[in-house]
Amino acid sequence: MFSSSLCMPISPSSHSLLQPNRNPLQGSKPSFSPLKRRASYLTTRALLSTSKETVLKYFHEQRALKIISGLQNFNKENVASVVTAADKGGATHVDIACDPELVKLAVSLTSLPVCVSSVEPTSFLAAVEAGAQMVEIGNYDSFYDQGVVFSPDQILNLTKETKRILPSVTLSVTVPHTLSLPDQVKLAELLEQEGVDIIQTEGGKCSNPSKAGVLGLIEKATPSLAAAYSISRAVKIPVMCSSGLSAVTAPMAITAGAAGVGVGSAINRLNDVVAMIAEVRSIADSLGSSADRHSKSEGKSMTL
Repeated sequence: MFSSSLCMPISPSSHSLLQPNRNPLQGSKPSFSPLKRRASYLTTRALLSTSKETVLKYFHEQRALKIISGLQNFNKENVASVVTAADKGGATHVDIACDPELVKLAVSLTSLPVCVSSVEPTSFLAAVEAGAQMVEIGNYDSFYDQGVVFSPDQILNLTKETKRILPSVTLSVTVPHTLSLPDQVKLAELLEQEGVDIIQTEGGKCSNPSKAGVLGLIEKATPSLAAAYSISRAVKIPVMCSSGLSAVTAPMAITAGAAGVGVGSAINRLNDVVAMIAEVRSIADSLGSSADRHSKSEGKSMTL
């Protein structure tokens, strides 16, 4: 079904299952009556449903901007700077490492929906309990440096396990650029069938621009833009174009069919929070302009 790819297995803990009939959103104390437990469960589901609507709002409007601090970035000072930049610069979401303490830090700094990234589904629960509203299987770049890649079957298994643990939490899954473009599309279709809410693309890691300036920025974004174009035409759920993007190429992602963009290194590589805010603002403004042009274009089409 998929073309073969060399991969190293991820940690066995990623495949651990919860005990049957255990609801991970409830405490383990058996002191509640069945009726109270049921009421608590329904209340939690209702809250998560409302949260999901809030998280997905900007994706449906095709102007989501998620700022990513890094899956393995546990530096509290840097994460705080990235979160602050996202909040002050006009982003709609922030994505941090899957750590409850970092989530608490992020929630104290912003009211934006906080997403946590990991390839360990069992780690998501504590982060959600700490305040994360969205979980992401992906942001694999740091693993590629270690020679680790993820196969479609591994990603599907991680997705199924995450849905089992947190069925009502917004779930985004990255389709790895190490797959051929047709196989990326196949995997995206299967992920949609599994109930994933957002597909995220990548590709900046494998792109080596030959030119400087604007041309180089476009070259850098090309793999992720190509994936966003292809996948957005194969699935009905929102596609987030991520990896290698900038203020120059973010609007191109929306034009290609993406419902939003994810930006990481362009922000977190900066050492000054003021510079980070300025960069986020630049990207947010470019998306706003893109959305305005898109709306005007649709209006003209309606008039004609």
